[in-house]
Amino acid sequence: MSQPTPTATFKRYTDVQADEPYLIEGLPGHGLVAAIATDLVTRQLELEHYGSIVSDEFPSVAPFKDGRVQDLVRVYARAEPPVMTLQSDVALPGRAFDPLANCVLEDLATEFERVIFLTGAPAENEAEIGDVFGVATTDEVESELRAADIRIADGFGLVGGITGALVSACHEAGVPASVLVVKANPFLPDPAAAQSVIETALEPLVDFDIDTTELAEQADEIRTQMEEISRHYQQMMAAERQEPPEEPTGPTMFQ
Repeated sequence: MSQPTPTATFKRYTDVQADEPYLIEGLPGHGLVAAIATDLVTRQLELEHYGSIVSDEFPSVAPFKDGRVQDLVRVYARAEPPVMTLQSDVALPGRAFDPLANCVLEDLATEFERVIFLTGAPAENEAEIGDVFGVATTDEVESELRAADIRIADGFGLVGGITGALVSACHEAGVPASVLVVKANPFLPDPAAAQSVIETALEPLVDFDIDTTELAEQADEIRTQMEEISRHYQQMMAAERQEPPEEPTGPTMFQ
């Protein structure tokens, strides 16, 4: 007997009429760069909780913030500036990749004009931390990256993990997308790399202004908080005798 195909569903909570917004992906990956950067964008722009994505393939956890439970995978949005963000509190297991990608394309693709993916890659030395380069799915997107003075990746590379699954789905569906790769600390959550990708790539691409001061001033606090979330999640998975999702210990792009 064949197994049912895993699915994910988007539940809309508010009605935000944005004119061709950018969708910025901020799912946890190497250095938690995407998660840190996108969380700051969401808070600074005061984006509304537009909706959430739910699936039986997601981990059975109940994240909370300031004493209130929240959905695991959330979408935020605002009409001006026209921006949407996709966020999760923990890394998602491989079985969730396809359902999430299908949901984004089937339920959300009509809502946004472009997708910007953020991902970290291990820096080989301290001087490399914060270096940013871009990958595009179309000629038009590549032109946008060059116009924003974002270096285009050369040679062969691979985007892995959940970000790679989403990029591949967008490419196959013809959805314009760019990947902003930032060199980050090989071992720790890296607020400095998140600050760099915001200032040198996101701001010129999306044309908004984000105050990144707190990423520098509160780097240790942010790093500790991110590590604590990861540790608690691993403990819960161990208690349930489940295999935890793959931790982003290696590069999401091999360059």
